[in-house]
Amino acid sequence: MTDPLPLHVLDVLIVDDEAGMRTGAERSLEGFSVPLPDFNETVTFAVRSAATGEEALAQLKAKSPDILLLDYKLPDMTGIDVLAAAPGAGDFLTIMITAFASLEVAVNATKRGAFDFLAKPFTPEELRATVAKAARSIYLLRKARKLEEEKRQVRFEFISVLAHELKSPLAAVEGYMHLMKERMKGPELQAYDSMIERSVTRIGGMRKLVMDLLDLTRLESGKKKRAVEPVDLVKAAGLALEGVAALAEGKKVSVELKAPPSLALSADPGEVDMILTNLLTNAVKYNKEGGSATLELSRGESGVTIRCSDTGIGMTEEELAKLFGEFVRMKNEHTRSIDGSGLGLSILKKVVKLYGGDVKVASRYGQGTTFTLTLQDAPVPAVPEAVK
Repeated sequence: MTDPLPLHVLDVLIVDDEAGMRTGAERSLEGFSVPLPDFNETVTFAVRSAATGEEALAQLKAKSPDILLLDYKLPDMTGIDVLAAAPGAGDFLTIMITAFASLEVAVNATKRGAFDFLAKPFTPEELRATVAKAARSIYLLRKARKLEEEKRQVRFEFISVLAHELKSPLAAVEGYMHLMKERMKGPELQAYDSMIERSVTRIGGMRKLVMDLLDLTRLESGKKKRAVEPVDLVKAAGLALEGVAALAEGKKVSVELKAPPSLALSADPGEVDMILTNLLTNAVKYNKEGGSATLELSRGESGVTIRCSDTGIGMTEEELAKLFGEFVRMKNEHTRSIDGSGLGLSILKKVVKLYGGDVKVASRYGQGTTFTLTLQDAPVPAVPEAVK
C-alpha cells in the first residue's frame, strides 16, 4: 500500500448570479482532487461563492483566491468590470463563465488576464477538467517562482561568500604594498622579504580559489574536457605524495602508501591527481602535529577502492552533515588558521560521480577521519579509423 500524496489546497471563488449554478459548481468540486505525481502532491479545493460583482470585489479584497470562476454577465456589472477593479488580479487565475462567447468578450477577458473560458451550459466533468488544468498551471507557476527565488538566493550567497573569501587576502596584499611603497622598513630591500613572501602566499590562495571555481563550473556544466587513458594509480599516488611532502614535513606528519606494485584504472590523469592530492592534502592539513596519514589502494569486485585515513582533529556529526557543500570550511579552535577555498570536497564528489562511484566518510571528533572512495573504469573513447 503506497503512502497518500501530501495535500495542497487551492482556494476557489465562484461568482455567478444564478444560485443553482453556484451550488452545482460547489458540489462538482466538493471532494475533487488533482494528483501531481511528478511533485508527489495532490491538489484539493476549498470553495466559496459570490452572487454579484460588488460582493465578488469585497471577497477579492478580503482574500485573494487561487482560482476565480467568474460569470461574464452579473446583475450590477460585467465580469470584465470585476477584473478591471479587482485588487491583485495577477495573483489568481480567472476562468470566465459566459453564454455570450463572442470574440470581443474573449479578447477583452484575455487582456484582463483570463486564463480559460467555460461556455454555459457546462457539465460537471467540463468544469472539473477546466479547474484541473488551472490548478496544474498554478502549481507549476508557483514551483517555477520558488525555484527562481531559490536560485537568486543561492547566487546571492555564492557571491557573498566569494567576496568574503577574496576580500581578506586582497586587503592583506594591499596593506603590504602600501607598507613597501612608503618604505616603512627603511631602504634595505631585504627588510621587505617577509611581506613579499606573505603577499605571494595570499595571491597563490586566490589563484587556487579561482581555479577551483573554474573546475566546479566546468563539472556542473558538463563542459570539462576529459582525456581518458590507462592510469597507474600507484604511480599517480607516488607523485601526489611528493606534492604534499613539504606540507607533511612542516607539520611532522608521516604519510604512508599501502598499495600493490601497480593498479590500472581507465581515467583522466588530471582527475586522478585531483582526487589523490585533495585527499592527501586534507589528511595532512587537518592532522595533529606529529600525526600520521595512510593512503590505501585496492581493486575488488566493485571496482577500485581508495581509502585515506588520518589521526587528525576529526569532525562532529554536524560538520559531517555539511561536509560536501560548496565553500564549506570547518571552523573551530583547531581549524581557524587553516587556509582553503572550501570547494575541494565538493569538486571531489562531483569527479567521483563521473566514475560511477561514491564517497563515504567516517570521522570522530579529536580522533581522525577516513575517506573511502569507489571508482569504476571510465570508458575509453574509441579511436577513429584512419581515412584511407
